[in-house]
Amino acid sequence: MDWTLEVAFLPVTDVDRAKEFYTRIGFNPDHDQSPSDDVRFVQMTPPGSSCSIAFGKGIVDRSGPNAGPLMLCVSDIQVARKQLVEAGVDASEVDEQPWGHFVYFTDPDGNDWNVQYLPYRYES
Repeated sequence: MDWTLEVAFLPVTDVDRAKEFYTRIGFNPDHDQSPSDDVRFVQMTPPGSSCSIAFGKGIVDRSGPNAGPLMLCVSDIQVARKQLVEAGVDASEVDEQPWGHFVYFTDPDGNDWNVQYLPYRYES
């Protein structure tokens, strides 16, 4: 039996601002539904990912950023950083470690993200 992680829930203070931010950096807006006045559910997926993020009104009960960084994995860290910077994101310089290369950024609500590139997966 497979156990797959398919959605990570994020606390946000402004649903429209969060949706605009994630759309700007390339996430696909899969759903934006309001089944009642107390609930708005937005689900967005990074390009090529099987895991989405979800946020909205009445979705996450606690305030503040996520419990820890979320990680995106890419095949080219330089291209990923360039895309973030061109979208107006304050992305870190590439942090090259022996086990991988990383770029860090934070969304407008303080949710932390790591972008990971593992050279051994892509270099011969």
